[in-house]
Amino acid sequence: MKPYFLGLYEKSMPSTLSFHDKLKEAGIAGYDHLELSIDETDEKLARLDWDSGEIQNLRRAMEEIGIPIKSICLSGHRRFPLGDPDPEVRRQSLVIMEKAIVLAERLGVRLIQIAGYDVYYKLSTAETRKHFAQNLALSVEMAASRGVILAFETMETTFIDTVAKAVEWVRICQSPYLQVYPDTGNITNAALSYDTSVKADLEKGRGHLAAVHLKESKPGIYREVPYGEGHVNFDEATQTAWKLGVRLYLAEFWYDSKTDWRATLARNSRFLRERLERARGLSPK
Repeated sequence: MKPYFLGLYEKSMPSTLSFHDKLKEAGIAGYDHLELSIDETDEKLARLDWDSGEIQNLRRAMEEIGIPIKSICLSGHRRFPLGDPDPEVRRQSLVIMEKAIVLAERLGVRLIQIAGYDVYYKLSTAETRKHFAQNLALSVEMAASRGVILAFETMETTFIDTVAKAVEWVRICQSPYLQVYPDTGNITNAALSYDTSVKADLEKGRGHLAAVHLKESKPGIYREVPYGEGHVNFDEATQTAWKLGVRLYLAEFWYDSKTDWRATLARNSRFLRERLERARGLSPK
């Protein structure tokens, strides 16, 4: 049995690849699983309506290649947020949530990372927070009925940018089907704002960390920073997460057409494996 799983974000590869090829490339580069993206684009949201044939083809590819999809990154709520002041948008947000939960169940996926904000493109208010709380409760009920875990991503907005804030909502809901799935790049930036540390913030999630996104960042920059060129202390993050019982990790980075993406996949796998192995205590510190 593997002591931990290191997964790969789907958007790290060309979108033109088939799922069969994405799974294959992930395995070749040294990853254990793939995280499926359901973002705000029409193309990705259409995945929520996959028919039985498409589901079976993907499940067959996972079994054939030996690389499963263990999680879904559900960022479609950026466009259709749970707390939107428009009731039609909120209705659509719950439709998206229900379809994502059903899709996870059909694919055998147990974990959906959900966005930690009430609204994204609009102003957060007492009203949006109220709507968010109501629809989060409904979402957790839907997830519980299917045995699927929802887990908050810590975001770049102040609504839920730390593990500590995410845990407040977990405690409000009091359900094993709502947990936390922090992003190391985002919580590193948040730690600067709140004069705390990544270690201290992660420890606030004790008993509630379902997985960790291993992402690089710089102060004020949240995306597309190559590993080792930012300010995330991956040794601190992985060692803290390991001590807290986290065994599911995900390399989050994006495909860049100007680089050798296969070499990037392999290099990033080695970079993160080294840190994870040190966290396990099997490699010299």
